Amino acid sequence: AERSEVGGIMKHNKILTPYAKQLRKEMTKHERHLWYDYLKSCPVRFLRQKVIENYIVDFYCKKLNLVIEIDGGQHYEDESIKYDNERTEVLNKYGLEVVRFTNIDIDKNFEGVCEFLDKKITESLHR
Repeated sequence: AERSEVGGIMKHNKILTPYAKQLRKEMTKHERHLWYDYLKSCPVRFLRQKVIENYIVDFYCKKLNLVIEIDGGQHYEDESIKYDNERTEVLNKYGLEVVRFTNIDIDKNFEGVCEFLDKKITESLHR
């Protein structure tokens, strides 16, 4: 059964679980880079391809209420922009902050991405 938003627990669409597992095995080059070269060794725990309601987010940290998305080129098309905005609204309702990076950010400014996340993690932990 689907969990509801009782006591702050997010809905979990079990139908998406097998797909999320597949996505974990088939992470994009950019997701792998961020995961293995940064997130995996963070002082807070991140999960990969986490199912939240009817979505699968790239990375999720419960302690920070933070979702990290890495967007490829398809995210710049009108339909995708609308979908991403709706998705962010739903995630925000659960008190989650959504941070987006592009594949280009990961390729050309990985150090800057990591510095941004370091700052965000440090600020969140000191609240």
